[in-house]
Amino acid sequence: MVYSQKFQSMTNSKQLKNKKVLVINGHPDPESYNAALTAAYMKGLEITGADYELINLYDLNFNPNLKYGYRLISELEPDLNKAIEQIKEADHIVWFFPMWWYGYPALMKGFVDRIFLPGLFFKYQNGKSFPDKLLKGKTGRIVITADTVRWYDRWFMKSPAIQQFKKGTLQFVGISPVKVTYIAPIKDSTPAFRDKWLQKTTELGHRLA
Repeated sequence: MVYSQKFQSMTNSKQLKNKKVLVINGHPDPESYNAALTAAYMKGLEITGADYELINLYDLNFNPNLKYGYRLISELEPDLNKAIEQIKEADHIVWFFPMWWYGYPALMKGFVDRIFLPGLFFKYQNGKSFPDKLLKGKTGRIVITADTVRWYDRWFMKSPAIQQFKKGTLQFVGISPVKVTYIAPIKDSTPAFRDKWLQKTTELGHRLA
């Protein structure tokens, strides 16, 4: 029994390392706490020896305005084409972003608008109310920072940013399960509070969670 458990643990560890992880930082400020959390997560990935890639949205060159909606799809910039391929190739996708006005930053919203397109990540079917999900088999995690305490966001606001992105975007295209790490309040937080969450985020990366 002990040998069997040890073998299973080794097998699980190997399976984790074989997962390809894509880390996406949605904060527009390269010196933000989200950037520090992103770096902490990647530190955990490096400890594990996982195969991973990073996208900092502030590094990308693209127009975030989906000007014509789906009536006319604008030509995708090279950075967006690369990001699409990275998302398609990934097994596990981890998003870092702040909650602003119970949503997420305009840069990240524009990124999602421009690449989560019919025919790429989902496909409409005649006679069906919901489209086919083209990113099935992938898992995800949202790491969201906020100034709003969790109980207020959950019970009074009904978690709009989480619901919109987790259910309305990621699960809509087939990414499931999507786990959530909510870090708050950031405003007036102590260095000890922030260091604690950096350590926890490194552990998430170490477990590829």
